[in-house]
Order: sequence, then structure tokens, then C-alpha cells
Amino acid sequence: MTIGAFTDKAHEPTEQEIRGTIGPSAPSWDELVQFIRERYSSEEDLKFLYGKKYGWALRFRIRGKLLTSLFPTSGGFTVQIILNQAAIEQAKKMNLSENVQNTIATARVYPEGCWLFIPVKGKADVQAVYELLALKAKG
Repeated sequence: MTIGAFTDKAHEPTEQEIRGTIGPSAPSWDELVQFIRERYSSEEDLKFLYGKKYGWALRFRIRGKLLTSLFPTSGGFTVQIILNQAAIEQAKKMNLSENVQNTIATARVYPEGCWLFIPVKGKADVQAVYELLALKAKG
């Protein structure tokens, strides 16, 4: 199973291709991208990440460190946020969407932290991502 829809490293997807692929989730994508651009002084780029299982993602970095990556999927998108253990413990105490709570509960833990891949399914997930980004930016 792949995380993103664009897994051909030789073909960087256009904005039109991304929008066509995410389809009905475009308003949530736009809202999240605008939020990140306004809230965080971040650098952004479209980058092929981690190989064919993940593919192309819109990546946001702060002072050279990853804030988040957005992977377009068929009919939606997945948000990647890597949180350290202290931030994960804080997130578990927050009133986040059920989808995000399940993602946190089942995420694998790596030495650099917990890699969350959140399939955004609606407004509640977008709001939860805002809260997780705040935790990430603090850490």
C-alpha cells in the first residue's frame, strides 16, 4: 500500500494534477496550506520523499526542520507529522478527532519520534492537524 498517489519519481506532478487527484478534498487541502503559510514562517517545496511507497508531497520546513508533509491521495490527502514522545503524550490528552486519535494510537515509534500519517477525512481532522502542528512547532 502506498501513502501518496504520485509515486513516479521521474514525473513531478503539476498543481492541476494534484488538484484533480485530491478532488473533493481540495477545499480542506487549500485551507490547511493557507493556514500553514499564514501561521508559520516556513519554506515549502514539492519533494519526492522516502521512495515509491510514499511519493511526491508538499513539504513545509521551519529553519531547515520538517514541520509537515502533505501527500495527495486519490480523493483526498494524507498529512505526515513527526512528533517526539513528549508531544505524543500531550496529543493523547487533547480532544482530537477520532480518526486522529486512532492514528496516534496505532503509529509506529522510531528513534526520532512517532511518524503520524493522518488521512484527512473532514473538518475535524483539519482542526486536529492545526493542534498537532502547534505541538510540533513548540518542540
